[in-house]
Amino acid sequence: MRLAIVTGGSKGLGKALCLQLEVAGYRVLELSRSAPHHFSSRIDLAVPAEVPPAVAAALAAIDPRECTELWVFNNAGTLAPIGPAWQKATQDLLANLNINFSSAILALTAVMQHFRETPCRKVIVNISSGAALKGYAGWSLYCASKAGMEGFIRAIAAEEQLQEHPFIAVSVNPGVIDTDMQAAIRATSASDFPEVERFKRRKREGGLAAAESVAAAIIRLLSDRQLQPGGRYDAG
Repeated sequence: MRLAIVTGGSKGLGKALCLQLEVAGYRVLELSRSAPHHFSSRIDLAVPAEVPPAVAAALAAIDPRECTELWVFNNAGTLAPIGPAWQKATQDLLANLNINFSSAILALTAVMQHFRETPCRKVIVNISSGAALKGYAGWSLYCASKAGMEGFIRAIAAEEQLQEHPFIAVSVNPGVIDTDMQAAIRATSASDFPEVERFKRRKREGGLAAAESVAAAIIRLLSDRQLQPGGRYDAG
C-alpha cells in the first residue's frame, strides 16, 4: 500500500495533491476541519489539544506493516490575521500560530509515532513559502511560522539519521499559486499589507501558477530517490 497523508486538502494545492495522488494509485488520507472528500477525516488544527487523538483515530484503521511507501504533507496554513500583530486580538494570534505551527508539529509527530517501525521509504513534506526566508510587513505570524517549520524539518531530518527506519524530511516552496489565499491577500487593505498592489498586479499579468501544475511538480520531485534530508526545494 502506497499511502499519502495530507493536511488541509480541502482546497487549493492540498486538494490538487490529494486528487492527483489518488489517481496515481495512492491511498489518500486527508485531514481538515471541513473533511470534504471520501478519504477525509475531520481535524481542527486551530485546537492543538485535539490534534494527536484525531490523528490517532484517523490512522487506527491503517496497519503500518502494510505500507510500502509513505508521503506525509504538512500543507494546512492560514495568513489570517493579516496586519501588524500588535493590533490583533490574542485569540486570533493564537489561532494562526496553532494552525501554522503548533498543530502542524503535533500532527507530524503523531504520524511519525504510528509509522515509527515501518521500514518503507517515508517522506515528510513541509509545504513552505518564500515567507520562510523573507519578512513581509503584515505577515509577521505567517513568516514566523513558516521559518519555524523549516527549522523543525531540518532538526528532525538530523534526528532521523539516527533511526533504524528513518523518515526523510524536506521543505518545498511551491511558489505563488492561484488559490483562495491569494484572493484573500488581494482583498487586504494597504494599511494591513503594504505590498498588496504588487500581488494584484501579479494576478492581472498571469503570474500565478495553477494548483494542479504545482501539485504535479511536487509529486515529480518526491519521486526522486536522491532527496537530501533537511533540504529545501522549489517546486518550479
